Amino acid sequence: MKKSSYTFLEQLIARISPSGYEEDAARLWREEAATFAAEVRSDTHGNSVAVVGPGGAPRVMLSGHIDEIGFLVSHIDEKGFLWVAPIGGWDPQIVQGQRVQIRGRKGIVRGVIGKCPVHLLKEDARNKVVKIDDMWVDIGARDRKDAEKAVSVGDPMVLAHALEPMRGSVVAGRGLDDRAGAWVVLEAARQLAASTALRAEVHTVATVQEELGLRGARTSAFGIDPQVGIAVDVTFATDHPSMGHAVRREGEVKLGAGAVITRGPNINPKLFELLVDTARREKIPHQVIASARPTGTDANAMQINRAGVATGLLSIPLRYMHSACELVNLKDMDACARLIARAVARITPETVFLA
Repeated sequence: MKKSSYTFLEQLIARISPSGYEEDAARLWREEAATFAAEVRSDTHGNSVAVVGPGGAPRVMLSGHIDEIGFLVSHIDEKGFLWVAPIGGWDPQIVQGQRVQIRGRKGIVRGVIGKCPVHLLKEDARNKVVKIDDMWVDIGARDRKDAEKAVSVGDPMVLAHALEPMRGSVVAGRGLDDRAGAWVVLEAARQLAASTALRAEVHTVATVQEELGLRGARTSAFGIDPQVGIAVDVTFATDHPSMGHAVRREGEVKLGAGAVITRGPNINPKLFELLVDTARREKIPHQVIASARPTGTDANAMQINRAGVATGLLSIPLRYMHSACELVNLKDMDACARLIARAVARITPETVFLA
């Protein structure tokens, strides 16, 4: 990955943008898209769209959701402690003891998630997972009046973890689900903008509110009305301890082994074949998994948009999903972007995706 591309990913991860509050990350994504796209816009829902190859055919939609899981401030008590409601699916075991960042009116506010110390818990409570409802956020305020100078009810909050390089091409951070996907589709669009082979009109979308039910993919797909759609999300890497049982269900997915191509009823068979054939032709590292049900990704919403869309799904292997320390391999992200760009460049008005 180029240094400039890594810097963009690093900045994207740093933005506090949980579902419903994506505007900071979306703004950065549009600024980057404006450096090469023919058209950049946003819609009322908050989706961001970058268009390359305007006037081409067919219309292709690339989708990566830009929201992340997080929290919002639900109550400020008389002592100045903040009580929160989760945005998206959290494992409560991950939440306790974490540092947080709150996007307040006047800037970022730091806090910590508190709970009763283990020393003071009754014996039966020590072995129980503390519910999020029983945790609070401490920003060091003296009282409610002091806290309200910095934060308000409804302010968004995320765990305070930036993108961190690890061994080789592996990085860790929060929000890689699915800022990594939002990065991939924009990088694919950048490559397509420079391609002389492109004949399709490509609408690349950083969708919102995926973590709340694929909401941004529904609204953006309806507006764009694509004939072909490719979603990019993360998927469970099954190459770490405790995942033996999951391999039979999720498939064998390894970090660093390339783009993950999904096959199943959510996927158009002809588009699946195009992706696999392109990966083989171009010698792009890839893995294949199967999903017997509609996937929990933007591909689900795109496929059943209007009269139906020929839909594909590429995924980035990820360890420790919905935590503060999600792990991906940058080479897998590059492989996904290159595969999309090379496959979409082969789509022409004559390409048939009918069953």
